[in-house]
Order: sequence, then structure tokens, then C-alpha cells
Amino acid sequence: MVSGVRTVLGDIRPEELGVTDAHDHLFISSPQLPGQELNDARAARAELEAFGAVGGTAVVQWTPYGMGRRAADLPALSRATGVHVVCATGLHQAAHYAPELLKEVRGNLAEVFVSELTEGIGTSGVRAGLIKVAGGFHALDAHARWTMTAAADAHHATGAPIAVHLELGTGALDVLDLLCGELGVPGKRVILGHLNRSPDLTVQRQAAEAGCWLAFDGPSRAHHATDWRMPDAVRALAEAGFGRRLLLGGDTVVAGARSVDGGPGMPYLLRRVRPRLEAELGKEAVDRILTENPGRAFAADWR
Repeated sequence: MVSGVRTVLGDIRPEELGVTDAHDHLFISSPQLPGQELNDARAARAELEAFGAVGGTAVVQWTPYGMGRRAADLPALSRATGVHVVCATGLHQAAHYAPELLKEVRGNLAEVFVSELTEGIGTSGVRAGLIKVAGGFHALDAHARWTMTAAADAHHATGAPIAVHLELGTGALDVLDLLCGELGVPGKRVILGHLNRSPDLTVQRQAAEAGCWLAFDGPSRAHHATDWRMPDAVRALAEAGFGRRLLLGGDTVVAGARSVDGGPGMPYLLRRVRPRLEAELGKEAVDRILTENPGRAFAADWR
């Protein structure tokens, strides 16, 4: 077994990751976002450069299988900008895929995940460093249970962390009941995304008590009306002793949200969110959330 964070350029020590956007996208496409795809390599490079210019050193791309990851482009972008990039395998909600694609992986989804984590994505040679799956709104449908079961199988085979899209921030406890309860994934290997979108402090604390990672990851998307409550939630969790379980990200999913296209983009995390949180928690605590925590969350004892 080799411990480390699996980037698109190879495995690195957790402490090498540095200041990390723990959930974002350089490339993504979906029938749910027609005409808003992130598919421009030049814009992706410019966004990484902009993030690096404000002190960012790593980005974790949560774009899963079949959604335009462009894995083959990621190593060159990482080398050119000096920013570490971690790529995902996994599967999103069914609405993001053509039925034919889902049929192709129906009987071998866990094997697809394991192959992309250990051998590489397609012919790119790029190995994924996490598994991304998704729940539904306050519930887990059959598709979510199928994908999460495959993710758990792939985790047990490889050691990879599992990152979960919570629809509008809901369903966290159902996800943990399935992944950690029924399927035996350790809480410390599960990252719950979008908790900022449903500011239920009791649920957030219960999720933290399960040992998982809590990701607050939405400031690049302007339509989230709960963003203003995020600092209060982060402070409450830190004061309750869960500061070492927190992650921060931007989740840029449409072209107009990129900073180079006039949106807040990746730099906003460090340009505005960081000082806002420092006012609540202090610089040392926020530095740990941006550096030490991602290194531990995305590192694995790879098998």
C-alpha cells in the first residue's frame, strides 16, 4: 500500500497539496446545463492561473464518469500552471446521462471505478483520486443506491475516498446510513458536499460526529440563497470540536461562473471567502481548513 493524494501527475504526500479548492470543476457537461458546458481548455488554464495567482495550489475536480472530464487535458494544465489537480471517477444522478450510457455500465460499475482509480481513465493514463456519487432531494432513489454500492465496493478494493453530492444539501444522514452503516465505509473516507445549501446545524453536527468530512462548497454559484449562513455554520462546527473535519470549495459548474468569464470562479474562495471566515475563526483555523484538512481528506492508503 502507498499513502498519498492521487493527482493527475501522480501520487503526492498529503502535505504537498497545499491551499486547496476541495470541490470544483475545470471541465463538465450535462444535458441539465445545455449551452453552459465547461469545455474550453484555454479558459480552464486561465482559471487555474487565476487561482494560483491568489495563492491556490490544488484543485479537486469532482466531475465524474461520462460528464466531460477531459482527463487527458488535465496533466498539461497542471504542469503549465503549477497547480495540483485531482480527478474523479464515479457517477452522478441519472438525469445527467443518456440512458444508453447507463446501460453500458449497468453490470460492471464498480469495476469501472476501480479501473479508473488504479489503471487510468480511458487511454489518458490519468488515474482518478476519488469516487464521486450523488444523492437525491431528501432521499436516495434506486440509482443512488446502485452507484453508492458500487462506490463502496471500489473503496474497499482501492482505499479511495468517496465524495457525495447532496442535492440542495439534503439527505446527509441517509447517505451515511447507507455508505457507513450498510456498506461498511469508514466515516473518515466519506466527504459530504454542498452542506452550505441546507443550513441545518443539527444534521451537520450529526454528520461530523459520524467522522466524515463536511464540505462547504458553493460560493461560485450565485443562486444559492444560503451562502450568507455558511460562516455561522463553520464557526459552530469548529466550536463544537469539528474544525478538523471541514473542507471548502467553489463548485464552478457553468462557463459564466468562471472568474475569467466575469463570475466569481475559483479565486473567490481565497479572495473573499477566506478573509470572511478568518473574521469568524481566526487565520490559523482557516489555514488548517484549506491546507491540512484536504491533505487528510483526499489521501488514501492505495491498494
